[in-house]
Amino acid sequence: MVLCVLAAAIPAAAQDPQPQPPPQPEPAIAQGVRAGGIDLSGLTQEQAEARLTDELTAPLSQDFVVGAAGIPFTLTMQQAKLKFDAHVTAKHALAAQPPPPPAGGGQSAGVDVALVLSHSKLAVKAFVAQAAARAYHAPREAKLRITVQRMIVSHSRPGLRLASKRVARQIDDALDSGASVRRLHTRLVAVKPAVTYKVLQRRYPRIITIDRDTFALRLFRSLRPWKRYSIAVGMAGLETPAGTYRIQDKQVNPAWHVPNSAWAGSLAGQVIPGGAPDNPLKARWLGIANGVGIHGTAEDWSIGTRASHGCIRMHVSDVIDLYPRVPVGTTVLIK
Repeated sequence: MVLCVLAAAIPAAAQDPQPQPPPQPEPAIAQGVRAGGIDLSGLTQEQAEARLTDELTAPLSQDFVVGAAGIPFTLTMQQAKLKFDAHVTAKHALAAQPPPPPAGGGQSAGVDVALVLSHSKLAVKAFVAQAAARAYHAPREAKLRITVQRMIVSHSRPGLRLASKRVARQIDDALDSGASVRRLHTRLVAVKPAVTYKVLQRRYPRIITIDRDTFALRLFRSLRPWKRYSIAVGMAGLETPAGTYRIQDKQVNPAWHVPNSAWAGSLAGQVIPGGAPDNPLKARWLGIANGVGIHGTAEDWSIGTRASHGCIRMHVSDVIDLYPRVPVGTTVLIK
């Protein structure tokens, strides 16, 4: 009988509940840990995620405004495709360990965990390109108007443009950091004109103008008056042709290729050597176009009249003086 009692007691003892260990507290974020400036000390990861979502959703959704040339340009966060991952940010905060207090005493400075943010840099680049197009002011190029008496220059003026790469980088940095300031004021940068007064001076180192009414040849150097000579021009019916030309060729003691014209008489079609008595092209020749050119003449009395067959006559001493000053390609205005 005793054995039976003991056997019956064994199952009863096996059914006694075992003591359970007390539940472990959920890990908390260390003291002094912040994220985006928000204190998360002592919070669980879930609590930190909820706080970050609650406090940062509205500020991070604010538009970014760029001010340039007095114009506000607005980038919405929908355009920028900004996304904030509060879950991963809270996870990083939980893993963060603030630095120890300084050796001399005092509190630890804590640690501010970076917000986990992402956005489309292509969208920012497109936004900046649109703003740059609206803010752009084209430079004014210098322009030259040649008249027989003076050079009239419309001076250049620099333009203005947005520093697109720099502005895009500043916006990207602000969005990546979660900065609370969503405004950027930026100055436009100067755009140099391609054509300035100095460029015109290099482009037109010498200019000749022929004033048929006052029988004057003017030579300009670097767009400024330099020399003035008296000339003869074409007679009625054989006028010196008006227009803008260039010096095509230069010769010393040029040969005369007599045109096949009625006025040439028996010399028509012949070539008269340079320096020959019956060669009217004396000393120097600066060819302009279609057989018309500038040359010296033995008929000094004709200077100041309409006496030539289309060419521009000069005193021999004057054409010798002019010749080395004028390179091939020099612009010539005849009016």
